[in-house]
Amino acid sequence: MSVLTKTFRSKSGEHIKHSRNINNLMEEITVRSHHRNEMIDITDMIQQQIQKEGIKQGVAVVYVPHTTAGITINEGADPSVQRDLITTLNRLIPKQGDYHHAEGNSDAHVKASLLGSSATIIIDNGSLVLGTWQHVFFYEADGPRTRKIYLSLLSKVNNA
Repeated sequence: MSVLTKTFRSKSGEHIKHSRNINNLMEEITVRSHHRNEMIDITDMIQQQIQKEGIKQGVAVVYVPHTTAGITINEGADPSVQRDLITTLNRLIPKQGDYHHAEGNSDAHVKASLLGSSATIIIDNGSLVLGTWQHVFFYEADGPRTRKIYLSLLSKVNNA
């Protein structure tokens, strides 16, 4: 358990200290990609962890500790959206280019940097707060590989 402390100023300028006890549960999720570029929907994996821990209100931080993979939120109802994202990234950032990195995966580093390595999602009433069509995706840019995703679930102590 961590203690989150924040200092506020009142209208009169005096400092007011506010402290809340926060649960921080860390989970490691393993995913296996099957293609060099691939989007894997991890929404259900995250939601299952939230339900397993009984979290009603809080925040989920999804983080990938790899330089050639990313996390993004986008439409999950129509698989052609994922295909379009991959196709567009490959067109904009081709595998072969004027790269200086010697490992042959420079494009993967650029794609991962553009997508980002994390997403923060609100949890309310025991569920991820996502738009109607939104899902959370792991983006593989240099597969196939086995990868780790870290999930940090932050919630108030005695959250029931």
